[in-house]
Amino acid sequence: MLQKRWFRVLFRYRVFVALLLIVQVVVMLQLILNSSQAAEWINYALHLISLLVALHIVIRKNKGAYKLTWVFLILMFPIFGGFLYLMFTYQSSTRKFQKRLDAIQSETEKYYASGAGVCTDAAQKAPAYETHMRYLEKHAHFSVYEHTQTQYFSPGEAFFESLLEAVKQAEHYVFLEYFIVQEGKMWNSILDVLFEKAKQGVDVRLIYDDMGCFFLLPKDYAKFLRKHGIKTHVFNPFRPFLSTIQNNRDHRKIAVIDGKIAFTGGINLADEYINEIEKHGHWKDAGVRLEGAAAWSFAVMFLQMWELCANEKADYESFKPDIVLPESDGLVLPYADSPMDTDNVCEHVYLQMINSAKRYVYINTPYLILDDSMVSALCLAAKSGVDVKIVTPHKWDKRFVHFTTRSYYRELMNAGVEIYEYSKGFVHAKTFVCDDAVATVGTANLDFRSLYLHFECGVWMYESRAVKELYDDYVQTLKVCQRITKADCTKNPIVRLFEEIFRLFAPLM
Repeated sequence: MLQKRWFRVLFRYRVFVALLLIVQVVVMLQLILNSSQAAEWINYALHLISLLVALHIVIRKNKGAYKLTWVFLILMFPIFGGFLYLMFTYQSSTRKFQKRLDAIQSETEKYYASGAGVCTDAAQKAPAYETHMRYLEKHAHFSVYEHTQTQYFSPGEAFFESLLEAVKQAEHYVFLEYFIVQEGKMWNSILDVLFEKAKQGVDVRLIYDDMGCFFLLPKDYAKFLRKHGIKTHVFNPFRPFLSTIQNNRDHRKIAVIDGKIAFTGGINLADEYINEIEKHGHWKDAGVRLEGAAAWSFAVMFLQMWELCANEKADYESFKPDIVLPESDGLVLPYADSPMDTDNVCEHVYLQMINSAKRYVYINTPYLILDDSMVSALCLAAKSGVDVKIVTPHKWDKRFVHFTTRSYYRELMNAGVEIYEYSKGFVHAKTFVCDDAVATVGTANLDFRSLYLHFECGVWMYESRAVKELYDDYVQTLKVCQRITKADCTKNPIVRLFEEIFRLFAPLM
């Protein structure tokens, strides 16, 4: 009964929001299409704005694909294309958001290096990957750790068991930050434990993304959780206004228990991720567990986001764990990415792995929507004799996105990249493994939204247990994949045409 009531409230609220957006668009079009003298002058002014905006886009330092897409849209809609670009791009709310985030990060980035187990001689331990670590440490300001045990999980069922058990052991705090939370076996099982922990005095905190949960949770769900002792904030609540900041979603998946154990990867808190329900065949996902020093880095990431959402200072020192450090399991370097700066951390991590590969680089990604630099790196690696393999889903979740993904197959295969589709269903894992030495598991897809618009995170690992486990899982996954051939990509000219059209709008997907 409670679920039905929540659904009715959710439906009414979402319909109201949609109607407000439609009203805004109708009013704009009415103003433009009116035949009065004033409307004619407005028409001329908007044409001029579109021309000036197109020139601005061309000279702006930005990704070429973004420039092409926006200029094409302005050519298609010369009256209000430039006006829309200005509305989406230059807003005081976005600048205030960015200013607050910059202040938080500049004040708190020191805490990454203040935890126990930070490695001071990582370059000597892994000289072949010194540039990887130097970039993430010196420029992005994250720290590389020793004394951390790693464990890789795939599919999500095994991850869920480990996460639930870790939450049960919490003594001081549980931090959860997820893009999607949905009622069902997975979330309800965790929630029951969180209720008990909150009663015991454990500091339980949850951040979930409003857009990610738009049709999954009722509007007042955060209030419901707070009544049961769970401190909750909704990231970037959706508002019925045309706003660029609505594109910047918290796509991260982070769980931290007492600063001693942390989890990340592609797995959200919903039942399809553990194959409790079937949405697109078998759901192939991946996650990683860190136990030891590097878990603190994810606690810092969470607290930074908490400050942003709650608009309150956090006492980082009070959350530092007092732990007996485990033996080192290679080198571990957690990292995060923000769309509010010009540094695309996740993209750079991926590019460095591709460019440094000597023997192989194996990739899992649900979407393959790339800009020119990533296409060039993958093609160059394959042409240089590196074994480049990419696994994508065979059963898609978004038809247009899947069309766009397949539009890249031909170019990559012509360079020698091997493309596979997961025959059993949907791949949601976001993983790279390279040369039996390094790997990354995280939340960022190989698409424009993840790499340039969303908040993301991941963990880079060198000669850790999880690197070997990821490689072994990848080899086993290939056995249930179908390799895509050039004939598969050329047999239907109509489909090819649609793929190329959708590719033009790839930056907006």
